[in-house]
Amino acid sequence: MSAARDVAYRCVMAVGDDDAYANLVMPGLIDQARLDGRDAAFATELAYGALRMRGQYDAIIAKAARRDPESLDPEVRSALWIGAHQVLAMRVPSHAAVSETVDLVRRERGQGAAKFANAVMRRVTEKTADAWLTVIAPGTSRAAKAVRFSHPEWVVGEFERALAADGRAGEIDALLEADNAPARVTLAARPGLADRDEVVAETGGEPGRWSPWAVTLASGRPGDLASVTEGSAAVQDEGSQVAAGALALARDVEPGERWLDMCAGPGGKAALLGAIAAQHGVELDALELHPHRADLVRASVRAVPDGTVAVHVGDAREWGDEGTYQRIVLDAPCSGLGALRRRPESRWRRDLDDLDDLVALQRALLARAERLLAPGGILAYITCSPVVAETREVVSGSTLRQLDARDAVAALTGTSAPEWGAGPHVQLWPHAHGTDAMFLALLERPA
Repeated sequence: MSAARDVAYRCVMAVGDDDAYANLVMPGLIDQARLDGRDAAFATELAYGALRMRGQYDAIIAKAARRDPESLDPEVRSALWIGAHQVLAMRVPSHAAVSETVDLVRRERGQGAAKFANAVMRRVTEKTADAWLTVIAPGTSRAAKAVRFSHPEWVVGEFERALAADGRAGEIDALLEADNAPARVTLAARPGLADRDEVVAETGGEPGRWSPWAVTLASGRPGDLASVTEGSAAVQDEGSQVAAGALALARDVEPGERWLDMCAGPGGKAALLGAIAAQHGVELDALELHPHRADLVRASVRAVPDGTVAVHVGDAREWGDEGTYQRIVLDAPCSGLGALRRRPESRWRRDLDDLDDLVALQRALLARAERLLAPGGILAYITCSPVVAETREVVSGSTLRQLDARDAVAALTGTSAPEWGAGPHVQLWPHAHGTDAMFLALLERPA
């Protein structure tokens, strides 16, 4: 069995057995196996693809095995996902995919399970991916789209609702397809700490489409770059850069302002805002509930000039004195359904019932942020989710005045406000903007 396939299998099993995150566990597995660039890329695509497309592959396995995939041993089911992905989505010869899958199952579960895997994989190879889709997902119903694009059906429904609310009814297929395309790695060249053109030259990448700080990489390991090692640049989705940067550009920065990042971990927005704050001589408090994530924030802001960012551990619902801050960013804990390109397993970890608790938390955090905001201050409410209940419905309950976020985003991106929808919020989309599905609303306390 190849080392790359073994790494992919171990990653998939870690996600299932240990509730691990693939993007966190995979680099360590690759290093342990000493995979080179090509094999590392193969292992990553194999694991991420299997995790991302498991809904579709389960439907195929159910037909090929003539039994419910949930009844299978986890080792067998995971191996079949990986085998199916090789056959149906990668340029791997069928005989190699079958042989490797059978060898893997034999190693993990013995000869009897290997014979079963051999029979299932041979049935899988009898049809092309398109032919299988006509069998497992005929028609255009929501249920069919859920199987075809490997998303939970409730997620498809929430996306349909969000698209319609944003004037994009009918774009669901494009969104689901974009979710299944791996996102390119994007860096933020933090202002005042790194020059974007120099980061482009260092990385061989290209300037981002929207953010003035974004550099998009074609390939490579960002952690090996000098600018990333020193903290002057970091991996950050371009939508995240736009959402955070819009708060800084919403109006001129006045001397002596105090800024707050209410839910700062892991620290990307805190570092970007901290870099901007340093240029204006203002201070940023970065608050994080969990100590280990606060450590990540400290690491993220390490290149920001001393005295600019103060990292605190505490519950944002009970933090601070009223009327203290002129600018607050509330990147609220959310379902994370806007980042499915980057987190292949996350679509399977949430349930519709989770939204009730998340929305209650979001409303509580927003209510506290309103009290912390000084007269004339601006609050950015951000989620990495387009779900209506987590976005515009939360903001609709605010006591603050909603500004037109399109103006700030247009100023940041060098575009015009009408390009960002009907307003007053801005909703980014993977299929339309090439970013995570970030939501941004700007709220103001009257002076």
